[in-house]
Amino acid sequence: MSVASQNNQLKVCQRTDMSAAFRKAAKSRQREHRERSQPGFRKRLGLLEKKKDYKLRANDYHKKQEYLRALRKKALEKNPDEFYYKMTRVKLQDGVHVIKETKEEVTPEQLKLMKTQDVKYIEMKRVAEAKKIERLKSELHLLDFQGKKQKKHVFFFDTKKEVEQFDIATHLHTAPELVDRVFNRPRLETLQKERVKGVTHQTRLKRIAKERQKQYNCLTQRIEREKKLFVIAQKIQTRKDLLDKAQKVKVKKETVNSPAIYKFQSRRKR
Repeated sequence: MSVASQNNQLKVCQRTDMSAAFRKAAKSRQREHRERSQPGFRKRLGLLEKKKDYKLRANDYHKKQEYLRALRKKALEKNPDEFYYKMTRVKLQDGVHVIKETKEEVTPEQLKLMKTQDVKYIEMKRVAEAKKIERLKSELHLLDFQGKKQKKHVFFFDTKKEVEQFDIATHLHTAPELVDRVFNRPRLETLQKERVKGVTHQTRLKRIAKERQKQYNCLTQRIEREKKLFVIAQKIQTRKDLLDKAQKVKVKKETVNSPAIYKFQSRRKR
């Protein structure tokens, strides 16, 4: 590079530095620019709108106009037969779409227990009921329980004549009075050889049958109570699990006889 070119570059740099310094000095002596305020006789109209305020207002106005234009276009191109599953749980209220709130299926008795008791108390009562149920079952054996599914005894014959002449007491080799029994049904040979033990008086037998039926009714009530306590304990535990901030998806809705089922996102525990 020649000496002349170097001198030219130095002169250009000096000029630019001088012009920049001159501009800074000129600005320092400039009068401060102040925006005009609202005149006194117009103060009733509020603050005087500046350009930046106008730009915000204009942008907001144009944005709303574009949104309305898009809605008009969507309404014109709408298919009347269009259907979305969200339509089943959304209603139009005062021109606004509102999602219907699904009420939880809880009986007043369940709600009272869930508000006043905790899951440990409910589980303790349920275990106590389960133990009482097991004790009653061991005593009664559920032989002639009315709630029990009735079993069938099928007899097979070769000819129609045998079916017409069929007598169940003769076929089972027992007395006609004992045919309806599902337990303690001795044969005729046993009745001839041995003496009948226990109570034989008709009034006493009716009283025993009545007491047995009473115990069966008590057993049925305890089984129902144990089921209800189990459902309440599950619902309380589900509400506790929902306090966790992990992501979850509702798989099954809550009903009177079953809690809601949620699927939680799997997380690795440390």
